[in-house]
Amino acid sequence: MADIVITEFMDDEVARTLAGEQDVLYDPGLADRPGDLAAAARDARALIVRNRTRVDEPLLAQCRKLKVIGRLGVGLERIDLEACRRHGIEVCSARGANAIAVAEYVIAGVLILRRGAYQATRQVIAGAWPREALIGGEVSGRRLGLVGFGDIARHVARRADALGMEVVACDPFIHEEDPSWRELRVTSLPFERVLETSDALSLHVPLTRGTRHLLDSAAFDRMQRGAILVNTTRGGVVDEPAMIAALRDGRLSGAMIDVFETEPLPAAVGGLYSGIPNLILTPHIAGVSRESNRWLSVLTVNNVMEVLTRSL
Repeated sequence: MADIVITEFMDDEVARTLAGEQDVLYDPGLADRPGDLAAAARDARALIVRNRTRVDEPLLAQCRKLKVIGRLGVGLERIDLEACRRHGIEVCSARGANAIAVAEYVIAGVLILRRGAYQATRQVIAGAWPREALIGGEVSGRRLGLVGFGDIARHVARRADALGMEVVACDPFIHEEDPSWRELRVTSLPFERVLETSDALSLHVPLTRGTRHLLDSAAFDRMQRGAILVNTTRGGVVDEPAMIAALRDGRLSGAMIDVFETEPLPAAVGGLYSGIPNLILTPHIAGVSRESNRWLSVLTVNNVMEVLTRSL
C-alpha cells in the first residue's frame, strides 16, 4: 500500500514530482469512494485532501500508521480535529496560499454584478441590441461590506480601495485598535451596520455553530434593497432558501455564489435558482486558479513531508 494517499485533485506536476520521490497513490476520485479510501489509507502515513474528503473517527480508527493530514486549502470542517488529536495525527492547512485567487474572484463578482451587462452574449449574437436595459452601475464611490476581516478579506479590501470603493468590515476577533484597519483604510462597524449600509457584501468567516445561517431572512431584511452578495466562504453561512427569496423579490439585485450547503449542488436544489437574473453560480472554484493550485500543492507537500521527516 502507498505511504502517501492523495484523495482529490492537485497540481499534476507537483503530484508527479512527489510520486517520483515517495510511494504515492494519487487518485483524485478517491474522496467519492469511502470504501476504497479506507482501504487505501489503512497503511498510509499521510493523507492529502481537499474539501470533499470526510476524515472522521471511523476512517481514522482504520488508519494504523497515519501521522499527518495535509489539507489543500484552509477550511477544516470535514476533518474531525478532536479525533485526529486522540490518534496523534497532525493536520496541516495551506493557509494564505489561495488568498489572491479568492480576492480577485470577489472583486470580479462585484464588478460584474454591479454592471449587470455581461450576460447579453446570446441576445447580441441574435441581433438584439438591449443597451438601455443593460445600463448598470459603477463600483467607485460605493460601499463594500466585508463580514470577517482575515487575510483574504484584507486582500479584497486593498483591491476595492484601488477601485475607489469605501470599505467597511465587521470582525469580533480583530481589536478596534488593530493598525490594519487604518493601514487598509477600512472602517470597523458592527455586523448589523455592515448589513444595513453596504451596496455589496462579501463573506469571509469560517462555518461554525455561530456562523451557520448567519445570513438568514432577518439579515436579508436588514440589507439595503438592491445590494449584491458574493459568497466564497462556506455554503452553510447563508440560508439558501432565504437568499433565493431575497433575489426573487428584489431585496438582493444580484449574487455570485461559489459555495453551497451541499456540494455538488443537488439538481433539485439547483432548480430553485432557475430564472433568477443577475445570478452567477460556480462550483467552489474561487480559490482555485492555476497559480494558487500550484502553490497550494507545493505548500501542502512541504507541510506533509516536514511532519513525516520528523516522525521517522
